[in-house]
Amino acid sequence: MRSAVVSAAVARLSYSILRARPPGGTAKWNRTNHRGEPVTLLEGPAVAIGSVAGALAAGGSDRDQLAMAIAGAGAAVFGGYDDLAGNGSNKGFRGHLGALRNGEFTTGAVKLAGIGAVGLAAAVIAGGCADSKGGADAARIVGRRAVTAGLADTVINAGLIAGGANLLNLFDLRPGRAVKVALIAGGLLGPAGTGASAAPLAAAAALLPEDLGERAMLGDAGANALGAMLGTAAATSLSRPARLAALGIVTGLTAASEVVSFTKVIERTGPLRWLDMLGRRPVPTVQAQAPASAQQPPDEPVPARTEDAAATKHVPVDGAAPGSAVPGSAARDSASASSTGNRAQAGSVAEAGNSAGDSRDAGNSNAGAAVGKHRAGTLPSAEAR
Repeated sequence: MRSAVVSAAVARLSYSILRARPPGGTAKWNRTNHRGEPVTLLEGPAVAIGSVAGALAAGGSDRDQLAMAIAGAGAAVFGGYDDLAGNGSNKGFRGHLGALRNGEFTTGAVKLAGIGAVGLAAAVIAGGCADSKGGADAARIVGRRAVTAGLADTVINAGLIAGGANLLNLFDLRPGRAVKVALIAGGLLGPAGTGASAAPLAAAAALLPEDLGERAMLGDAGANALGAMLGTAAATSLSRPARLAALGIVTGLTAASEVVSFTKVIERTGPLRWLDMLGRRPVPTVQAQAPASAQQPPDEPVPARTEDAAATKHVPVDGAAPGSAVPGSAARDSASASSTGNRAQAGSVAEAGNSAGDSRDAGNSNAGAAVGKHRAGTLPSAEAR
């Protein structure tokens, strides 16, 4: 409980300070979200700072506290680097690895390598699996088996920490989505895992209103830090079989993100769409294209039909030579064309007015929608970046 309170308070305080004095100026941290509206990336550093402070204030093993702090701070640093220096030209693992094959070292590749190293360091600090620390298993594991088990735990834990950092970032494409996923994941860790993840979850929840209100976003710094700390919580609280299962889920979802759009899956699935929209501003419906007749400019005269004009000019009457104009027909034709043009112009103007009213109604009932990472110029996943 103490770590959660400290984490939430520090996150809110950090966000207020960063908003008042953004490092490098406001423009450096501003991005354009999927509605075309400005949002700030400063939520991410504030969540990371609050999470690390809460982890250090938590009870339990000193090694676990240090592992949580290193995972969160390290992931935030490399994610922030990609936020500020990246251009989003290469997306996902395939994009970054493809750039490396072409001799280009992207900021995303730097982030992936850096978070991998951070995950390995945190895993080494955290040590062995949760169910063998000081328990009956510890007495049975001796000699070569102890070394093998220790190496296996380190690899599994490093994968959870680095993989968790990357995976949560893939969900940061719409307002509040990554935080909701983190809260669900924290609940699935069980009582022990919930205690270990209390600090990062409290920090994220404290700034969730800013995210849902589309005033701020986690960015890579916040999403990577939050995911890495959740991975560390899993590494320090779950048994080896449970951690293997969690690592399989993380790996599978990450691989799926290379070929499947998470956003499209969520939008096609009713319960997921409801949860995704919970607390968010409504998304406007796509306005139907106006019919061709309504698209004609209202001040453009309706062209006369060629065959009617020809018939008027060439139909003979008594006493008139073929091909000569019918007496009085020019005046009647002029009046008829004028009346027809006026009626067409009035109808077009009315239709245009109605169409404008419909547009205003649609705009008022659904204030704005979204295009990229809920997100902004530099987007963190294969799907939106």
